[in-house]
Amino acid sequence: MSDEASKGLLSPLRRKLLMGMAAVPAITMLPRASFAQAPATSAVNTTGLAVTDTEVTVGILHSATGTMAISETGSIEAEKLAIEQINAMGGVLGRKIKFIQEDGASDWPTFAEKAKKLLVNDKVAAIMGCWTSASRKAVLPVVEQYNGMLYYPTFYEGLEQSKNVIYTGQEATQQILAGLNWIAKEKGAKSFFFIGSDYIWPRTSNKIARKHVENVLKGKVVGEEYYPLGNTQFNSVINKIKLTKPDVIFTDVVGGSNSRSTSSSRLPASTSPSSRC
Repeated sequence: MSDEASKGLLSPLRRKLLMGMAAVPAITMLPRASFAQAPATSAVNTTGLAVTDTEVTVGILHSATGTMAISETGSIEAEKLAIEQINAMGGVLGRKIKFIQEDGASDWPTFAEKAKKLLVNDKVAAIMGCWTSASRKAVLPVVEQYNGMLYYPTFYEGLEQSKNVIYTGQEATQQILAGLNWIAKEKGAKSFFFIGSDYIWPRTSNKIARKHVENVLKGKVVGEEYYPLGNTQFNSVINKIKLTKPDVIFTDVVGGSNSRSTSSSRLPASTSPSSRC
């Protein structure tokens, strides 16, 4: 087997390893001297981080309550599972990972407040947190002010870059354009109706999607509607969809509203779009 072939086979494993290491960001924050056998961590840890000879403390900051809990609970459980598995294998450089969990409660000022508490009071080595771009935007100035590290676990709209954030997901053009190209080619879709939650990620994503539909696919956007987070009433937009009869409902409704919008969009066969994104 050639070296190139070997590299190709190993790359998925390497990617999984890198993704797993995202759950233990504290290692990147440890002072260089603390890697040695001596002196003790306490003697060289001038940053005041929650790092000792035996333990590294990180923060978990997601919405465990409120409308976004339905989306963020999976991240909470995945991060806890990763920490448990890493600790079972001996931790990081012999140090076990400890986590302090805070609830952003689907409220952006609360996210900022809890991020400050984790960085200033608890002195965590890093925070794994947020889900919506609105919560990330609220946490970002806090993380930058106190030179912390945020591991952001999901896709986002792009248009942001910070040395204090590790963006682990796709930005909008890497995700949306491929999906639109596929549905236009495979389903022959020409008309689209956009429905989104009313904050930065859906609005920016739909702006990118609209431009691609109109300028590249030569299709048509027949409707575009936005609703507050937590909204459960979608009857009015469903009526508009029945009237415009789009080929595709392109939805970036999030949180608790997502399941309600999906169940509400069960249209009669004569008016149902060919696909939903």
